[in-house]
Amino acid sequence: QVQLVESGGDSVQAGGSLRLSCAASGFSRFSRACMGWFRQAPGKEREAVAGIYMDSGNTYYSDSVKDRFTISQGEAGDTVWLQMSSLQPEDTGVYYCAADYAFSDSACYNQWRDGSPAPYPYWGQGTRVTVSS
Repeated sequence: QVQLVESGGDSVQAGGSLRLSCAASGFSRFSRACMGWFRQAPGKEREAVAGIYMDSGNTYYSDSVKDRFTISQGEAGDTVWLQMSSLQPEDTGVYYCAADYAFSDSACYNQWRDGSPAPYPYWGQGTRVTVSS
């Protein structure tokens, strides 16, 4: 059973930085994992933030976070980081880690971008990020 545990959420001032962690367990083959970070702001729908396909290392970002956020794989173990810089109040929300298996980079990208052909089956409990102005 795949399990995801996020950590690192906090309250920061605008312009600050945070690093979120997603610890994954239960994967039979993590190299085929398609990992994504999503966030949900109060009163808004959940949106994709960043994604990574472990097999290729290719990464994907939403336009709202590109050049400010970096998704990466941890050096040891099944961990995915989300380094967030130049945080703004609109980055406030609960951040979720999601995972699935994928067999190609395009399949991983499509799943991250719009949940096609199916949404991620595995989700963490979320970690809260609050950015104040």
